[in-house]
Amino acid sequence: MTTLVLLRHGETLLTPERRLSGSGGSNPGLSPAGRRQARAAADALARRGAIEAVVTSPMRRCQETAQAVAARLGLSVQVDRDLREADFGAWEGLTFGEIRERYPDDLSAWFASPESPPSGAGETMREVTRRVSAVRDGLLARYAGATVVVVSHVVPLRTLIRLALQAPPHSLFRMEVAAASLSTVRYDEDGTATVLALNDTHHLD
Repeated sequence: MTTLVLLRHGETLLTPERRLSGSGGSNPGLSPAGRRQARAAADALARRGAIEAVVTSPMRRCQETAQAVAARLGLSVQVDRDLREADFGAWEGLTFGEIRERYPDDLSAWFASPESPPSGAGETMREVTRRVSAVRDGLLARYAGATVVVVSHVVPLRTLIRLALQAPPHSLFRMEVAAASLSTVRYDEDGTATVLALNDTHHLD
């Protein structure tokens, strides 16, 4: 069996305010709190052991989180561009309350259909799903029987979990994946997935 341990990056200054920070935004690094969270996640993963690889989004906050983990585990960091966050277009830096005030129709359409992009964005949720699925398939082929840490963002990680559950697209908005949380999905030889853990934050207490 192959196991993907899904680690969301630690906090940035935007995270506590719940502001969208996608692939077209300011690309912030970790805040001091986020760096502490990354170290705590690294310690938790070291206690887990038997991890063969660390793969990350190219975005700064993920690379910083992944570097903390890899240094603790004695591994190198592999960057995969397709693990980047979704493109939120004109919504970058806004809260959902602000988006609802400025772009109510676009927001309703986005919640209703994976074919509707955020205002001005160049990528839909269906397109995010395609690239994230390709990353998953590549990892399962390359690391068959191993455990891999995948450091990414809310939308890609929720997508991996949704696909594992064979849940419909709107379920993407019905799960919490907190900063520096760990979720675990195990895949058997035929690709059948089992979600073993979701949004584990015990290491942050």
